[in-house]
Amino acid sequence: MSETPAEVHPVIDLEKAALARWCNGDPSGFLEISAPEVVYFDPFLDKRMEGLEALTGYYEAIRGTVFAERYEMIEPKVIEIGDAAVLTFRFLSYAGSEGARMHWYCTEVYRRQADGAWRIVATHWSLISDQASSGG
Repeated sequence: MSETPAEVHPVIDLEKAALARWCNGDPSGFLEISAPEVVYFDPFLDKRMEGLEALTGYYEAIRGTVFAERYEMIEPKVIEIGDAAVLTFRFLSYAGSEGARMHWYCTEVYRRQADGAWRIVATHWSLISDQASSGG
């Protein structure tokens, strides 16, 4: 097991690029770096979503509806274990005004493919508890 400074690990670049697209209404950045067998959790689903086909359907239904004027990836940390890398961070996004913010925890598990490319195999997004209990 090795810890790499998050700012220099390649999954950080992948995640930042996908987040930039996501915050402009384009979920394809995440779809392009997800493995066919990806599993996905978020607080708006009642169960785990399995597979890239299901994730694509979910994301296509919200394409063009998610926007953030600005966002922050806070305290990213990568722990690499063989051909897996676990990325954890807090995500803060602002939609239009400082009052309209969303604060999340995110965990992404990436797997290094035979060609050296990293792909997401597991995603878990959750609202930070003060937001979940207060609605914002």
